[in-house]
Amino acid sequence: MKEEFNDIAPYDDSVFQQYMSRLVKEPGFENAIKYVMPDANYHQVVSELLKIRSKNEFQHKIMYGILLLLEKKTTSGVTDSGFENIDPEGSYLYITNHRDIVLDASFLGLAMIRRGWPAQEVALGDNLLIYEWIEDLVRLNKGIIVKRNLRLTKALEAAKQLSGYIRYCIGEKHESVWLAQREGRAKDSNDVTQESVIKMLALSGEGTSVAEKLMALNILPTAISYEYDPNDYLKAREFLARRRDPEFKKSQRDDLFSMETGILQFKGQVHFAAGRCINDRLKELLPLTDKVEIIRKVCALIDNEIHRGYKIFPVNYIAYDRVNGTTEFSDRYTETDVRDFDAYLNSQLDKVDLPDITAEERGFMFDSILTMYANPLRNKIHALTQTADS
Repeated sequence: MKEEFNDIAPYDDSVFQQYMSRLVKEPGFENAIKYVMPDANYHQVVSELLKIRSKNEFQHKIMYGILLLLEKKTTSGVTDSGFENIDPEGSYLYITNHRDIVLDASFLGLAMIRRGWPAQEVALGDNLLIYEWIEDLVRLNKGIIVKRNLRLTKALEAAKQLSGYIRYCIGEKHESVWLAQREGRAKDSNDVTQESVIKMLALSGEGTSVAEKLMALNILPTAISYEYDPNDYLKAREFLARRRDPEFKKSQRDDLFSMETGILQFKGQVHFAAGRCINDRLKELLPLTDKVEIIRKVCALIDNEIHRGYKIFPVNYIAYDRVNGTTEFSDRYTETDVRDFDAYLNSQLDKVDLPDITAEERGFMFDSILTMYANPLRNKIHALTQTADS
């Protein structure tokens, strides 16, 4: 490992056992394991963990089993499509929409491990690493630390370091990387790539052309679809809290609870759709010299590929028709689907713990959640129309 990346890169396998030995002594880690696997004997778990010598071994022997358990307990199945677009010997930058803080990258890794492929490294914001043991766990599990909330000069240094590491990872280590298309999740599920993410990726690499620098990363947009978002009511709660107080900010406890809810609560069907590596389309941008124009076009390429890949569920069709006041997709769902969705929405809103919620405010949150479920279909329709026109 290059020394310049030591503070953000996953732990090298040469120190894996050192950090694992430290991790298993942490009460917080023990509590987390017992929470996720209540029937497990922690001493036996520790014994197995201390035998492991590498990140890949950790993922295949430990994380694979945990993810299968989460799939069984909290989903109706994790499926995928488009993986024929992936060369198992290649290394890619998987840029995806962002629904769940932890499981977006973890379930993508599950799809890789099922095929006998190594799971990708994962870029995660340091705002989630509230305790030292969480950082240890993340970096033992192929996590890359993304430094957040820095002053301007330090932020630029951190962006250059991250850009350089991702390039080093793909080009020299020959490891794939997962990166969300934006900082944080799109609260309304309107998934749009942040230009700052693409600018960061172009900070490293040889040559003057932004498109040429990006081609070396083998960007492969991938769409993630959850039938149900366990955090939908927490996002609606945040919308209402910010509506009441524009200065509202989430606490660390809020982030931890969102992580816990996303991991452990029911998600219905989960689907990953791998798109096409955008290199061929980046070649078409090589003659352009305006960096701003290139970055905007790259964002549009990634967005279109992700939006086309969404798997659409009955709840999305129902929400879309409700939001738009139409019956355009009424043939895609039944009256039972509508009743079940209404019951689900109301049960989720019943969990919101803000004081003195009025009927109007509850209606605001109800509409906010409907929009979350309608936006994937809205974006897919637009993307398919763009594709047909091009």
